[in-house]
Amino acid sequence: MMIRYTALALLLSVTAGALTGEALIAQARGARGGATPAAPRAQQVQGNLLQVMRGILFPNSNVLFSAQSVDPATVKKDTDPTSSVNPLAGNYGGWEAIENSGIAMAESANLLTMPGRVCGNGKPVPVQNPDWQRFVQGLRDAGMATYKAGQSKNMDMVVEAADQVTTACMNCHEVYREKTAAQGGMAGRCTK
Repeated sequence: MMIRYTALALLLSVTAGALTGEALIAQARGARGGATPAAPRAQQVQGNLLQVMRGILFPNSNVLFSAQSVDPATVKKDTDPTSSVNPLAGNYGGWEAIENSGIAMAESANLLTMPGRVCGNGKPVPVQNPDWQRFVQGLRDAGMATYKAGQSKNMDMVVEAADQVTTACMNCHEVYREKTAAQGGMAGRCTK
């Protein structure tokens, strides 16, 4: 009964404008016996650029690429969609998978500009380079085009978004990834 009363009191206080957001959180945590919220942590880099590419961008772009030839609305959910290895047939499959992949790609653009991230070879990601910023914006735009294609449930938009993702990836890869042995091979990646 105490929790219900406290929740009602909080609701009335908010409605009356008596509490700020921070005070509301502190009062709610106090009512449950919890601690006050900790100060927000600074952004932290966990993986290198290669890990971000392979763990986030590669699988999410492949969701879009696979949808070019299969209408996501026609993909049946797997018998156990919670453990599906096919994103289009999983719990959040179909057109929602396209939307989610678009958001993942667009949000990954933020990860590519975080100071302190290194390339697979240990060199710093060139986040300050104007062309890097342009390439990252291209990825962000392509991710949002993918998201909008998923929302529209329009196969033509899926094909257009896939083309935009391909272009965004290749623009960056031609400069920062596709290094010949004379240009330093793997050791020269992420540098010009």
